Amino acid sequence: MPYYRSVGEVPRKRHTQFRQPDGTLHTEELMGQEGFSADSSLLYHRHAPTAIVAAEAYDPPAVTRVPNLPLKPRHLRTHQLDHTGADPILGRRYLLANDDVRIAYVSADRPSPLFRDATGDHCLYLESGSLRVESPFGVLDAVAGDYVIIPTSTIHRLVPTGDGPTRLLAVEAAGHIGPPKRYLSVRGQFLEHSPYCERDVRGPDTPLLVDGSDVEVLVRHRSRAGRPDGSGTAWTRHTYAHHPFDVVGWDGHLYPWAFSIHDFEPITGRIHQPPPVHQTFQGPNFVICSFVPRKVDYHPDAIPVPYHHHNVDSDEMLFYTGGNYEARRGSGIGQGSISLHPSGFTHGPQPGAAERSIGVDFFDELAVMVDTFRPLDLCDAATECEDPAYAWTWARPAAPPAG
Repeated sequence: MPYYRSVGEVPRKRHTQFRQPDGTLHTEELMGQEGFSADSSLLYHRHAPTAIVAAEAYDPPAVTRVPNLPLKPRHLRTHQLDHTGADPILGRRYLLANDDVRIAYVSADRPSPLFRDATGDHCLYLESGSLRVESPFGVLDAVAGDYVIIPTSTIHRLVPTGDGPTRLLAVEAAGHIGPPKRYLSVRGQFLEHSPYCERDVRGPDTPLLVDGSDVEVLVRHRSRAGRPDGSGTAWTRHTYAHHPFDVVGWDGHLYPWAFSIHDFEPITGRIHQPPPVHQTFQGPNFVICSFVPRKVDYHPDAIPVPYHHHNVDSDEMLFYTGGNYEARRGSGIGQGSISLHPSGFTHGPQPGAAERSIGVDFFDELAVMVDTFRPLDLCDAATECEDPAYAWTWARPAAPPAG
């Protein structure tokens, strides 16, 4: 993250003696990105974070990927997936993936195991419910509409809270996720044109201390064992001598953080604005955008819904999470839907949407978009919840103009 936080007890100077009440030294851990050349934090443990007593290979739930073939737009109805007794990590149903990003959905009603993903950052978006994110940095509470960024290799546990299940979209990167560089100064401050700023960002604010021994942590990591071609990932189960939530204090720029989509300030104009104005995060070869309720185009001849477009370098995935999405009326899209519009296909509003939108001055819509710069494959769960009629909806006759 682009700004500094300090939580709990830390010594006045880095890398100096910091003793526990019994006189022994706290164990200092530097957690940082890009080999000491990017954001980092210093954590002070009661016990050595390196003390493991066992390690064994672990077989996670199997996921298969197949190309989007024949090439066509897809509509996935995530609420149709079976989520009985799921936790927010092992219960994820993978929908779309390439070598840069994996996209999954889950409706969870029980806590996850402790988990560390050494392959990249996670961006979680809560469609409904609430969630407690536990980590060595402390506790971060999230509610519907929140994005949660979990940095690479952070040991964490996700605990659904509230009365009903927690529904979330998980975007798992093969690298780091953060604010777009154009929103930040050279020193990492949010600039005036950014649609959100430091005041909108939340992080853990108190330590989380848990006692325990022989504590299991599942780790996903890069490994040649993952694929026959030598790339991919594998999983290991580590058993730690002491519970990893033993940090009495930390400071730095790297930590789990949350931001509400409802705090994203839309950028509007006299005529239709392109999707980059909705960009919220960037990752390796992909971006995440937020479509929020907003005043729309106010030129007297404006057509508020988007024009037909063909992004020749990217696949576009859109997760519909609230309100009414005017451009998709008549396509079957609803709450919890995901549309995939791939490169090689020109997409745009449904028939009749452009005419209906003329004179409209406000859109009440909520959606999360992921644009990738490499093709997205279809995973197992996508085939379970696909609407097979979606690709042909543009061929239906246009609805007559209102009035």
